[in-house]
Amino acid sequence: MNRNDFPMLNQDIIYFDNGATTFKPQNVINSVIDYYENYSANAHRGDYDISYKVDLKYEDVREKVRNFINAKEKEEIIFTSGTTMSLNLVATSFFAKYLEPGDEILIAKTEHASNVLPWFDLANKIGVIIKYIDLDKDYHVTIDNVLNAITPKTKLISLAYITNVIGDIRPIKEITKLAHERNVFVCVDAAQAVAHTKIDVQDLDVDFLGFSAHKMYGPTGVGVLYGKKELLDQADAYMLGGGMNESFDSEKEILLKSLPYKFEAGTQNIAGVIGLGAAIDYINKIGIDNINSYENNLRKYLIEKLEKINYIDIINYEADSAIVSFNVVDIFSQDIAYYLNKYNVCVRAGNHCAKLVKNVTGVTNSVRISLAFYNTEEEIDEVVDLLSDYEKIRNEMI
Repeated sequence: MNRNDFPMLNQDIIYFDNGATTFKPQNVINSVIDYYENYSANAHRGDYDISYKVDLKYEDVREKVRNFINAKEKEEIIFTSGTTMSLNLVATSFFAKYLEPGDEILIAKTEHASNVLPWFDLANKIGVIIKYIDLDKDYHVTIDNVLNAITPKTKLISLAYITNVIGDIRPIKEITKLAHERNVFVCVDAAQAVAHTKIDVQDLDVDFLGFSAHKMYGPTGVGVLYGKKELLDQADAYMLGGGMNESFDSEKEILLKSLPYKFEAGTQNIAGVIGLGAAIDYINKIGIDNINSYENNLRKYLIEKLEKINYIDIINYEADSAIVSFNVVDIFSQDIAYYLNKYNVCVRAGNHCAKLVKNVTGVTNSVRISLAFYNTEEEIDEVVDLLSDYEKIRNEMI
């Protein structure tokens, strides 16, 4: 599906590590090159034509993002370096001043480090309490378990929309409704969701949501924080410097700019932002529903093939995302990755930056295949064939 759009696929590789980062289509690459070759000036600073062109392009992407996730206002779109910065910004700039000792934050043990460590930091600095939502037999978050975890002290629920190891799709809209009925904020890590399923922040009614461009066919080093305007207005500036202040005459007389610029100090990753806009154009051209449908069918095909191999243990059999995590009996996960690499197959192996998952699955490391719409059944057949000869795998490990 649209494989000719991706120059990286001209190489003799099978790329199944899309959860880590995705390949970039030619239009994204061209947009970045165009910026550097034809109008490479700074944004919001110059009084000349090419700088004005940068301003228009940069702010046009903010509007594209607003439309892409259906935010109410473009001021609710903050450009960051990625999901990690987005979640840290929320933790540091808003919740660090809002939460008090003894307040509770609910997360799950299947979260990525970026949605764990910022809250751990608040626990150490402020004295908030981290609590974990119980998971069902498939390691999924359910509404009932969220309800059981909430107490009068709960102030925040922070969850991934789709997790990066288990791959479960959380019922975010229902969780948010439940949370807001109890005056609890909701923050969402959408890194693994944004390229695979439609996100409508107004429909979901989440308070904050972050994602990265590089996981949705855009450049590395750029991402987005969405926040409700009234909440972002209350948040402190994350960084101080040029571009985010109106004036400063002394340490007592500092006037900051309004949203969104309050959170965009210094020269931003302009080329990255422009590339993000091109990635959104590309996804919109194909259609997120078409992507979702194709990837779901591809995952079903992969599961059907893997479950026929009796020495493969599929960890997230019931998940409905593009992620499949598994292990080969008695062989270390990274040895499987090294073995597959000999045949130009790229997979992820290890704990996948989700170091609490082992506490619920009992599995410390795993092999992860994360699919994208440019993957094919033929690629799956090749990989399954490589995994179907246990003795060959063992012999190549020696």
